[in-house]
Amino acid sequence: MNAIILAGGMGKRLKPLTDDKPKPMIEISGKPILEWQLLWLKSYDIKQIILCTGYMNENIREYFGNGEKLNMNIQYSIEKDPLGTGGALKNSESYIEPDSNFLVLNGDIMTNMTPPDLALAPSSSDPNLIGIISVVGLRSPFGEVEIDNGCYISKFAEKPLHDDYWINAGVYCFNHEIFSYLPSSGSLESDVFPVLATENKLMAIKQSNIKWRSIDSHKDIEEANNEFGNL
Repeated sequence: MNAIILAGGMGKRLKPLTDDKPKPMIEISGKPILEWQLLWLKSYDIKQIILCTGYMNENIREYFGNGEKLNMNIQYSIEKDPLGTGGALKNSESYIEPDSNFLVLNGDIMTNMTPPDLALAPSSSDPNLIGIISVVGLRSPFGEVEIDNGCYISKFAEKPLHDDYWINAGVYCFNHEIFSYLPSSGSLESDVFPVLATENKLMAIKQSNIKWRSIDSHKDIEEANNEFGNL
């Protein structure tokens, strides 16, 4: 199975770290996010990779080359101008065989979920289905205080996970029909997924008891170093 990694992000909120490298090349415990992702995919025998790159793409190509050093096959779909996540995926269409399923993941997430779960989801019974999205519980950005009926504090919870609210984890499985919905420039999250949802063409897989983090801030880097450093 092919995996496409959307690795064209600039990472403005992570400056000055991204002044000389693209966001997916920020290091977590001594390795770029992208290398963590590739090794994670390789551990599930997913070795055919398309990297959708843009900002400072030469930095990525110089580091990974054709993937030989990792015993993987890496190809590059390069956007000359920012196309957004939807446009970047559309730009990679020529690398994907018709009638095939493939994984897609954002180039700024860290996780230990099992990616084949998406590919093996029970989709054959629904020919209308185009995509499967991993979702994770919403983690509170703050510590929370639980108060009993008498207004006594009963518990402090440090950034608890709310499994009654779910967010997009940035790991997907699509079939080739997704390309007919993609804009030449635009967002998967804002321009494509809402349309597919109204047509009942998206399915979600709830990912529980896993590690997952999106690297969006300097604090995320610090926390990812603690969380993933021993993997």
